[in-house]
Amino acid sequence: MNIIAIIPARGGSKGLPRKNVLSFNGEPLVVHSIKYAQNCDLINKVYVSTNDDEISSISSSASASIIQRPLEFSGDTATTESAIIHAISMMDSKPDIIVLLQATSPFRPKNSLKEALEKFIKNDFDSLLSISPTHRFFWSIDGNDNISPNYDYLNRSRRQDLKRIDTQFVENGSLYIFTYAHFLSVKNRLGGKIGYIEFAEKYSHEIDTELDFKILEALVKNESN
Repeated sequence: MNIIAIIPARGGSKGLPRKNVLSFNGEPLVVHSIKYAQNCDLINKVYVSTNDDEISSISSSASASIIQRPLEFSGDTATTESAIIHAISMMDSKPDIIVLLQATSPFRPKNSLKEALEKFIKNDFDSLLSISPTHRFFWSIDGNDNISPNYDYLNRSRRQDLKRIDTQFVENGSLYIFTYAHFLSVKNRLGGKIGYIEFAEKYSHEIDTELDFKILEALVKNESN
């Protein structure tokens, strides 16, 4: 079975310029996702899709295979799915299973990729995503500026009293797995029979801003101590 990992990492990030090459806990941000994939013995090859020479050089030095992404798939409005479509089109041998890793989520549980892949294969899922529990109380605002809760505020539960059935989960953006056949049919990372792998809440942080970067780096350093 041919299982590959694709890490999209363009050079034109706006919220935190050059974030994919910034030193995060001693290594360029993109390298953390490369090593996460390489540490899983089920992964046959790790690709980095990028339009940036510095990201290419760093990723190549970390033993990732580089897919040069053209301008039409590298702008602010380009989707991750478009980058995946292009990446697959550049491969000589098509994969059976694709793992999508976002460089903006460098903090993941050890060995979680192998666990996720084994669950994916065993249950014959079409796609799988990583999720994390959240214990915040969410509200929605409609088109008429009316606000409504997603919980019963008259019977507000304490966090420690929440049952699993009452827990909300967020798509943490850290890990996606899908079959090539599924992606070919719908051009989306999710769909069909969807599975999940649960990461603790501390793994739900993504890096989009300088504040995100500082908070997550402090969290990772604290975990290492």
